Amino acid sequence: MGDKYHAIPFVDLSRQHHAIRAQLDSAFARVVDSASFTLGEEVAALEAEFSEYLGAAEAVGVGSGTDALHLALRACGVGPGDDVVTAVNTFAATAEAIRMCGARPRFADIDPETYLVDLGALEAAITPTTTAIIPVHLYGQCVDMTRVMEIARRNGVRVVEDACQAHGARANGLAAGTVGDAGCFSFYPSKNLGALGDGGMVVTNDPEIAARVRLLRNHGEDANRLHVESGYCSRLHALQAALLRVKLPHLDEWNSGRRQVAALYDEALAALPAAIPVARPGAHHVYHLYVVQVEDRDEVRARLGEREIQTGIHYAVPLHLEPAFSDLGYARGDFPVAEDVTTRILSLPMYPYLTYEEVASVSTALGVVERV
Repeated sequence: MGDKYHAIPFVDLSRQHHAIRAQLDSAFARVVDSASFTLGEEVAALEAEFSEYLGAAEAVGVGSGTDALHLALRACGVGPGDDVVTAVNTFAATAEAIRMCGARPRFADIDPETYLVDLGALEAAITPTTTAIIPVHLYGQCVDMTRVMEIARRNGVRVVEDACQAHGARANGLAAGTVGDAGCFSFYPSKNLGALGDGGMVVTNDPEIAARVRLLRNHGEDANRLHVESGYCSRLHALQAALLRVKLPHLDEWNSGRRQVAALYDEALAALPAAIPVARPGAHHVYHLYVVQVEDRDEVRARLGEREIQTGIHYAVPLHLEPAFSDLGYARGDFPVAEDVTTRILSLPMYPYLTYEEVASVSTALGVVERV
């Protein structure tokens, strides 16, 4: 084409890490010098700091966000023959964790504006064999947990919050992950609070759930080093914990940066036909992702790519249409809202250090591309 464009990546972790590089190097050296690499003092310290940050009684570090969901469900008593209800438009890991317990995922459709699970549909999907529900705090915005807990109490089911995209998100003053029986976080590198590899955390106010997750994450081994049940190898490594301890004090600042970037997008895109994100009343959105809706999404995305603007789709296929879950018996048309919006959703570049000029470039390019 001959035109030169300023490349704008979908996520740029190097800017974040550059700002705290000296602290990261110091934390890395501290762990190497200690020669203690699995669990230990660094993990215990992160657990204490993360639980204090959220206002939860306990936090237990595990190997990934997927493991957090799996072990939290196990600790809540979910097992073979059970149903667990969750949103149909979440990442596959949410449903995978249910299957790891031997349980059956049951899906619910979504709200067309916020993309959060439709709570009426969630309750309607509960069966006599349902033992838990997983509300997904998608894209950095909390589900209405007051209503979720009312549904749970009416139906006698446990609540495991999928807060893997919602570090620091709040609603009605309560942090994502702290309202249900357990909350689960991922520290995948691109998350609002990301490690330099995989990691996860289960938070809870129930000491029995915390104790069970601690047992399960380390091969079912108790304090006397007896293997009291078959567990898993899902230990958070000390190096990741140390690096996360460096990052945690910056999380609110980074989330504020994301909210500022989202506000710039909102203003710049207001005159375009692209549907901008809708923030739920009472929710403190932390914009893990900034998701718009556009017609001819795939063509728009391709043309933005030609201008060196990276985008994403979260998620292109609702879980009931993914091959991995075809045996559940769902068919196209079962979840019409999710099936409709997933043809138009487009995730724009989003990270705290995105500049005003870059937001303007993305917004201008999106406007030009949509009019072509």
